[in-house]
Amino acid sequence: MKGIVFTEFLDLVEDKFGLEMVDKIINESNLESNGVYTSVGTYKFSEMLQLLQHLSANTNISIDDLLLVYAEHFFSVLEVSYPDLIATYKDPIEMLASIENHIHVEVRKIYPEAELPTFEVVKKTENSLEMIYKSSRAMHHFGLGLMNKTFEHFNSTATIILEKLKEDGTEVKFLINKN
Repeated sequence: MKGIVFTEFLDLVEDKFGLEMVDKIINESNLESNGVYTSVGTYKFSEMLQLLQHLSANTNISIDDLLLVYAEHFFSVLEVSYPDLIATYKDPIEMLASIENHIHVEVRKIYPEAELPTFEVVKKTENSLEMIYKSSRAMHHFGLGLMNKTFEHFNSTATIILEKLKEDGTEVKFLINKN
């Protein structure tokens, strides 16, 4: 998992819960990196999972809810870091439908070894999108948060229904209807 995901996560934890919480979740975790991350480094997903589990345990906030909040934070990082990429889209449905064939292609140019989820477009209309998310990491709520922020970016709203196709969350159907 790319280091930027870790550095931004710890920034969010510090902003929302304080530096003491960052230290606490790092110390409670068994991290190969010792909690030292660079944005361009690559780290094991198990480290992110430990940090999330300890933050959840210390805050009584579910991991899914933490991932939603983190995704909202991360979208604003993307807006600042990659404004030209986001500016190529004029509509949230169009942008979300292009995750696999454009956005992830661009991400791989910057981070060739990035392990990204897949998003298969099943059905697309002007105001709706059905996609299948697949990832061994089961971070579909991170994807949901990014989708919510995509609509917000375009001054729009949507109803997004998440349907687990596999109980462990490694395969999820997103039904997106623009309001």
